[in-house]
Amino acid sequence: MKEIGGYLELEEFRHQEYYPNLIALNTARNALVYLCRAKQIHKLYLPYYLCDSVSNVCNREGIRYEYYHINKDFTPDFNKRLDEGEYLYIVNYFGQLKRINIENYKEKYGNIILDNVQAFFERPIEGIDTIYSCRKFFGVPDGAYLSTNAEELNLETDSSNGRMRHILGRYEGDVASEYYADFKENDHSFTKLDIRYMSKLTHNILGVIDYKKIIEKRNKNWDILHEALMRENKLKLVTPFAPYMYPFYCENGMEIKKVLVAKKIFVPTLWPNVLGFEECEFEKDYAENILPLPIDQRYGVHEMEKVYRTLIEEL
Repeated sequence: MKEIGGYLELEEFRHQEYYPNLIALNTARNALVYLCRAKQIHKLYLPYYLCDSVSNVCNREGIRYEYYHINKDFTPDFNKRLDEGEYLYIVNYFGQLKRINIENYKEKYGNIILDNVQAFFERPIEGIDTIYSCRKFFGVPDGAYLSTNAEELNLETDSSNGRMRHILGRYEGDVASEYYADFKENDHSFTKLDIRYMSKLTHNILGVIDYKKIIEKRNKNWDILHEALMRENKLKLVTPFAPYMYPFYCENGMEIKKVLVAKKIFVPTLWPNVLGFEECEFEKDYAENILPLPIDQRYGVHEMEKVYRTLIEEL
């Protein structure tokens, strides 16, 4: 029986999510699990330049996988023919893949999965299985969307109330280091998290976000950094829509990161697991020397100026 009375809980916000018609799940890695189960995928071709969470999913689900290389412009260096039940996993790094290229990969290979974890605002292409992550772009504890024509699975709904400490703590304290251990603990918990539909709490938060404002902020911040750094950047970039981060390549990336961190400009090393591969010097170079500079909706002109001026000074 439903309780009546007592203390009040979190209010129900407006339900205006960016992707209201996609399948909403608890994590991006479980979106891949969903696809593998629903489409009976038995082998994936994965890029070397990728988080090991994807290969861990394959190991957990008994999916065979084989690695391939990428080109300098982040496109797949892949020329094999796919058999039934085999899929090419394509990552849209920093939103650098053009829509026409993705459509061409679909036409050429048939079975592809598009990882848009770093390109949340790029709308899905009809007929292409596409994975999105919410927590890479917004202050939510979990959440992912999946665009697919696969059959609907019978799943439970997740609960997120125990994953909010690092988000609420930083919101009220504004000191990330105080809650970094909680963030890492939450991140690690996803390795064993069962596939479930998105929680009511995450839905509620995503339903009230001002997506228009976020898009404008991210676009403007990218433009500021690109204008200041494009002549120093060894990457030839296309300008994505509402980008994830600004990828800046320099020869001594790991040393520059230490300097930036000392000045409280936190730049991650995306996918340090790549550094353990012996057979992919190119991808290791990208993992070491690409600086993913923050350009998200928390920041504006002042912060962007601090980032590029500090970087240019060190270079």
